[in-house]
Amino acid sequence: MVHDPVQLEKERPDRLRVLWLSTIGFTLMFAVWLMFGVLGVPIRKEFGLTDVQLSWLSAVAILNGSLWRLFAGILTDRYGGRLVFTLMLFFTAIPAYLVSRAGSYQELLLYAFLVGFAGNAFSVGIAWNSAWFPKEQQGFALGVFGAGNVGASVTKFIGPALIASIPPAGYLGGLIPGGWRFIPFLYAVLLVLMGFVLWFGTPRQDKRPGQGRPFLEMLAPLKYVRVWRFSLYYVVVFGAYVALSAWLPKYYVDVFGLPLHEAALLTALFIFPASLLRPLGGYLSDRLGARRVMYWTFGIILVASGVLMMPEGHIVLYTKGGTKEVMQFTMNVWLFTALVFLIGVGMGIGKAAVYKHIPTYFPRDV
Repeated sequence: MVHDPVQLEKERPDRLRVLWLSTIGFTLMFAVWLMFGVLGVPIRKEFGLTDVQLSWLSAVAILNGSLWRLFAGILTDRYGGRLVFTLMLFFTAIPAYLVSRAGSYQELLLYAFLVGFAGNAFSVGIAWNSAWFPKEQQGFALGVFGAGNVGASVTKFIGPALIASIPPAGYLGGLIPGGWRFIPFLYAVLLVLMGFVLWFGTPRQDKRPGQGRPFLEMLAPLKYVRVWRFSLYYVVVFGAYVALSAWLPKYYVDVFGLPLHEAALLTALFIFPASLLRPLGGYLSDRLGARRVMYWTFGIILVASGVLMMPEGHIVLYTKGGTKEVMQFTMNVWLFTALVFLIGVGMGIGKAAVYKHIPTYFPRDV
């Protein structure tokens, strides 16, 4: 990383182009990765799926979006984020298109697994932006990039309206599919376009901090317990976020009996703070320290989760005059949404705080 002030100022336009274009690309990839949260409802109806079968669609996509993150980050350090991110966009467009053509549950399961590769774009963008930004700006930069998590709400907003408005037969004799199939088709087109924008819009002279470093040396941080502890932090603030983003629409539909478009909008109330507050989390971590911010976010999530896990019911008191019901508790949709929103606030700030730890302890291995 270059620390010369003159050189840093000279690179500022290139640095900002990398940040904003990678954030837009990641937002799109995240939307593709979690599109089954909304599409799952009409897919379940069309294919007659059970809840278990439907859950597997989201699960395999999320799994594949996590498996290759370590290697994607290493490849980014070696060959540059411009090349790796562009190739990922083009590759993900293929299974996204195939989802729109799936004719059986088995095909859907395979294509959902492949389209889940989009989730690995996160580690690429993190490594890429870390290479371009100086340490004192990384908290904010990584927070801005991480706000691309808001892509999880894209399908929640556009999905129900497009599914309802596009005729099932599609257009041009089915060349452009209709109904729910239009969503993955649209994403496939956007992924290809974004790939070209990223390739031609970012600096040709990319930064490759891992170029020439032995592979085993790049894996060296894994021997530290601290790395695995940070991973557990991230399970709480990001792993749970992904699970809730994918499953909340169905939960609202099945438990509270809401129509899909309302369920999607209420899910977005969780996604927005859990994504858009990442820059705030990065700023607070830069100012107050990542550890202190993590303690506060864990506290917020713990309190809200504690109320959510309370069973509905009441306490029965046995008195001389008979029984008396007290402390009645019912989880209605508004209380549920408020608590989930609070969890989203904690997760949004906490995700940035976790990543602020990394350059502090492992500046060469972000």
